[in-house]
Amino acid sequence: MKQVIAIDGPSGSGKTTVAKSVAKELGFHYLDTGALYRAIALALRMEGIEPEDTDDTIVKVLGQCQVFFHNGRVFMNRKDVSESIRSKEIDHYSSVFSARKIVRDFLLDAQRNAAFQNDLVVEGRDTTTVVFPQAKKKIFLNATLEERAKRRYLQFREKGIDISMEEARENMMDRDKRDASRDIAPMTIAADALKVDSSNLTIEQVTNTILDFIRSDP
Repeated sequence: MKQVIAIDGPSGSGKTTVAKSVAKELGFHYLDTGALYRAIALALRMEGIEPEDTDDTIVKVLGQCQVFFHNGRVFMNRKDVSESIRSKEIDHYSSVFSARKIVRDFLLDAQRNAAFQNDLVVEGRDTTTVVFPQAKKKIFLNATLEERAKRRYLQFREKGIDISMEEARENMMDRDKRDASRDIAPMTIAADALKVDSSNLTIEQVTNTILDFIRSDP
């Protein structure tokens, strides 16, 4: 396995932007595990799958689905779905379906296999604790609920998606609750992870803090 820098944290904490920045500075490849879960959620919803459906029903769809992340783009069955997975609906269902063991198991090998080919900066919600517990460096990136809701609100508005600030805040609270309380791989802070609060920091400041941590020892 190549070198892995793993970044965990809740939705809206800035993981994607920072992970891309860190990967660029290190000359590593970047892997967005959340995008893979979003692609699976899209595939399931396109087949009319509901959260309460059985594992047998879900596995039939997964058996016909191939997802991968390449050069910052997400592909499902060879189709670029990078924009389709960023809707409010998929934002919700990716969190819901990611709580299913059958979905997490389906994507686990795909995530780990990526590290056999390239040095990686990986971001997600259980990359430091479940996917890459032996990562060279671990970071837990966080921000206040209000700041994370504001970021999500602005992100949706920039894409022309109609959402209120209150709706963004409620969605964030619901997602936090699901991520922390799910039976399978709940979001937790690894004991050896650097904890960074990005609420009042620029992207450059967060990136430099993480790079200093990574370079602090061999």
